Amino acid sequence: MTAPVFVVEEVPAGPEFVLEGPEGRHAVSVKRLAPGEDVVLTDGRGRWAEGVVKTAEGKDRLVVTDLHGIREEPEPAVRITVVQALPKGDRGEVAVETMTETGVDAIVPWQASRCITQWRGERGAKSLAKWRATARESGKQSRRVRFPEVGEALSTKQVAALLAGADLAMVLHEDREAASEPLATAALPASGSVVLVVGPEGGVSPEELAVFAEAGARPYRLGHSVLRTSTAGTAATAVLLARTGRWG
Repeated sequence: MTAPVFVVEEVPAGPEFVLEGPEGRHAVSVKRLAPGEDVVLTDGRGRWAEGVVKTAEGKDRLVVTDLHGIREEPEPAVRITVVQALPKGDRGEVAVETMTETGVDAIVPWQASRCITQWRGERGAKSLAKWRATARESGKQSRRVRFPEVGEALSTKQVAALLAGADLAMVLHEDREAASEPLATAALPASGSVVLVVGPEGGVSPEELAVFAEAGARPYRLGHSVLRTSTAGTAATAVLLARTGRWG
């Protein structure tokens, strides 16, 4: 089994480090790590170091030794961003969790016209914080050292600007006539950014599709079945990762 991952503000160069606070408590009181077990310390931005548990002290202090120097995972050649329309209830956190586990590089919440959920004021701030916390915890759980960025919620106009700056701009669409090209055969860039829009349960409106088309985005379909908005991004991310060679 791969070593558990813990997040630190700055990756230590060694030779010894004390993991404290919530991460230390999780390591000692929840994971119950014992001397001799391997751990990974990361800043979640690609920098990481391997170490070995020396001792656990109290309920929230883990002494890590034998740190082997700082390593860095390079940025992917093809960076995948999913613009996720806001799902109902906790389905948003489900989408963030599974996309993170799959390997997405960035997630952008989108307030689409047909979204039932509305992010406004304090509620919006709390919801965004939940998405970011979910990405962090799912990144640790899936043993990633570069966690996906979760951006601020964007309007349709702002999403269009993001699409216009991408090397490949895509919109998932369930209508086979509107989206004749399957995602599995789309021509992908060898490097650069891919931005993929996932609409709400009610679908992307014709007006939104027109705005995105003006920004250079084309519609693509996943398959014969229609997925929920909270699962479509994960399925699409898996297809793109396989196509770019990051899954294999």
